[in-house]
Formats: sequence, structure tokens, C-alpha cells
Amino acid sequence: MKRVSMGKIVVFCAMLWASVFVFPTGMQAQSAEKAPLYTYVAQWDVPRAMWGDFDKVQASSGDAMRKAVADGTIVAYGSFAILNHQEGTPTHGSWFSATSMANLMKVLEGLRGSPNLTNPVYAASKHWDLVLSSRDYNAHSGTFTNGYLRVGNWRPKAGSSDPEGKVVRATMGAMLEKLLADGALHSYQLDTETIHSQDPGTMFVAIVIPQEYTHVQLAPSLDW
Repeated sequence: MKRVSMGKIVVFCAMLWASVFVFPTGMQAQSAEKAPLYTYVAQWDVPRAMWGDFDKVQASSGDAMRKAVADGTIVAYGSFAILNHQEGTPTHGSWFSATSMANLMKVLEGLRGSPNLTNPVYAASKHWDLVLSSRDYNAHSGTFTNGYLRVGNWRPKAGSSDPEGKVVRATMGAMLEKLLADGALHSYQLDTETIHSQDPGTMFVAIVIPQEYTHVQLAPSLDW
């Protein structure tokens, strides 16, 4: 993923195939310290001629995801296709979230044992993944399609410090919470990597936007 300065641009913009959020009521209320939420993100650079094949394979995993939501193993999942393509970067992806790392790994291991992984489209595609955690997140429960996922990532400036996330929570978090309450967002997460592939301290901001609110922008520049 591309490094960007705070408030500049998003990393990618993607149309969702499907996105499901089943957060219990107690998790939806904004609080100073929420229980951690863990998210696995899989990203794929799929050859253009195989995009249709990839969509079919992803759709076939829906039953497993819905079962994991129904039994409480995960609380959210979704799939996306990148709109603004760049050479050597992902074209498609998916994610799922759980309230424990154990449940996240349980679902991941189940997917790795799926017959779908032998499909030729996976062998022909490059792959990246991320494991993220968050204590600042919220979502409307329900199933949403044809929305937009926007993700940005930022590194803290040299000498800055916000170890408990108080500055980010009072600024970016408060803004996103208001947008969610106004119906301009389906969900948001302020994430950091649990397993680092970028500089420690890098923050990811992920928002899911209904089609009618595609004008929503991330916050102006913040010094943190």
C-alpha cells in the first residue's frame, strides 16, 4: 500500500459486492475504550481476463461467511473490487472481523482448507494480506451492497505521540461517529497492524459509504 500524509488521499476506492455487519448493541455505542476488533484483509491482483472467475469464487464463500456470523465467530465481512487501478497493486479483495484473534484465525484456517483455493484464478493472481486491530470502530447492523469502501493510511510525524489514541479519538473518531449517526457511513474503523508490514504506528482509516454519500471526504490534515 502507498504511504500518504495525514488527510491527503485514500489508498483505494472500491465498490462492495456485499458487506455484512452484525455488531451487538453494546459494541455500537461510542466509548473511550472498546473491546478490540481484529480484521483480516486479503487483497488480490487478478488478471483482467479472470475477473469474472474471481467474482464467482468469492461469491461461493458467502455461505461460510454467513455461518460464521450466525454462530458469532465473526461480526463483519465483505468483498470489494478496486476502481482506481494501478499496475502491480490489488484489483480485488475481501475482509472479515472478529472480537478475538482466536476466532479470526479459526475462520482463516477454515478458508485455507476450502476447495476454492485450488481454483486456477488464485494460482494466477498475486496476493497481499493484512491483520489489523482496532479499538475505535462502529457500524450499522445489516447487509449492504453496491457501496464504496475507502481506506487511507498515515504515519505519525516525528516526535509526535498519541499512545492511548486520545487525540485521534477526539478528532477523527468523533467526526466519523457523527457521519455514522447521520447515515453518511455504514461503518468505520481506525486500525493499526497487529502483524507489521509497514512502519509501527501507521494508522489505517476504513469507511464504508452508501452510494448516495460518495462525496464524503476524510478529515483535513491533523498533527498527531
